[in-house]
Amino acid sequence: MYPGSFDPITNGHVDVIERAAKLFDTVTVVIARNSKKTPMFAEEVRIEMAEEALVHLPNVKVTVYAGLVVDFASEHNIDVIIRGIRAVTDFEYEFQIALMNRKLSPGLHTIFMLPHERYTYLNSSIIRELGRYDQDISEFVPPGVERRMKELHHRS
Repeated sequence: MYPGSFDPITNGHVDVIERAAKLFDTVTVVIARNSKKTPMFAEEVRIEMAEEALVHLPNVKVTVYAGLVVDFASEHNIDVIIRGIRAVTDFEYEFQIALMNRKLSPGLHTIFMLPHERYTYLNSSIIRELGRYDQDISEFVPPGVERRMKELHHRS
């Protein structure tokens, strides 16, 4: 499974998912409901954007979940979590989470994957900020995300 808020999904996410899809029979992209965050895009829209961006990967499915990642994994017999790591700061945070997940569910493994170097500085927060200021984000996100960002900000 590859969990995240995907608000919105970026080409960096897609890159990691494409490579995970080559390594595993199935990859479940889990769009997490995070009570601490107010997303830019509604849950349904984030699902649509992810499904559109990943339609070329027949062994990838997209779902949503509100609980702990370890509980989702247990409920769906998943034993590997994929996490993208862009920088040392990501690693420090993800390392702590991975250790806690392993404590909660000893059979659950975390695999860290590096995105292509052209995406190492990319995250959803940066995309949201660029979109707010009507900047060209076409090289950073799938076409459906770019279209929805433009629609969202031209309505505002």
